[in-house]
Amino acid sequence: MLGQDVVRVLRDAGEDVTGLDRAEADITDPVALEPWLDGADVVVNCAAWTAVDAAETAEADAFTVNAVGAATLARGAARHGVRLVHVSTDYVFDGLATSPYPEGAPQRPRSAYGRTKAAGEWAVAAAAPDHLVVRTAWLYGAGGPCFPATVQKVLRERGSMQVVDDQVGQPTWTVDLARFVLALVRAGVPSGSYHGTSSGQASWYEFAGAVAAAAGLDPALVTPTTSESFVRPAPRPAYSVLGHDAAAAAGVAPIGDWRERWEEAAASVLAPGAGAPEPRP
Repeated sequence: MLGQDVVRVLRDAGEDVTGLDRAEADITDPVALEPWLDGADVVVNCAAWTAVDAAETAEADAFTVNAVGAATLARGAARHGVRLVHVSTDYVFDGLATSPYPEGAPQRPRSAYGRTKAAGEWAVAAAAPDHLVVRTAWLYGAGGPCFPATVQKVLRERGSMQVVDDQVGQPTWTVDLARFVLALVRAGVPSGSYHGTSSGQASWYEFAGAVAAAAGLDPALVTPTTSESFVRPAPRPAYSVLGHDAAAAAGVAPIGDWRERWEEAAASVLAPGAGAPEPRP
């Protein structure tokens, strides 16, 4: 979902970009990476194990992708003098804060997925001096399954749904994240960690109501509930709001407010046929 929009945004901006899938460039295989790293200026790593609940019983597999793969790519990038942009997650934090997490906040992951992503961040910082770790959260987009598409589908098929109102975060459009990554790279920001999420904050319940309205449905079809009613194998962060001071200090504007960005994104994300990967050229 993210990779498709990164490629599209870079191409539209006039960059010479090559999009690669696992069959072409398995990030856990240093030999497979070599021909692609040779001659590149920047690599954006959108590859990850993102099945949060499945990682609880397959942590070794998630670690292979999220940590070993990140380390392999970072070492290759360093050998070739390539700037590495590594996409990470709010799950590296504990989700117990009451104010936005700064970029340098201590990592205290509470899930297997979070642990593997935290390890990947450490590996990238250790192996690739020229790196940007870009944490994001609550991603949605037209190129894959996502929360807005699910809300629309469930409301149209069932007529109502319950959504938790005690988890707070920043709904973020993949197109906006792709543009943010491009802005960081073009600005030549210092190596380090940055947060690529929309500004403002919302609960999943609030976001679902905004999705219903954008789909032409009554937001009252969405009713609030608590996390206790939807217990999942992996703990969900109660608070996933990330601060944007590092980007601002480097002269890169943060992504706009989530509600305004959703208004722009909604038509493409909720369009018929959205959610399926595009055929490769």
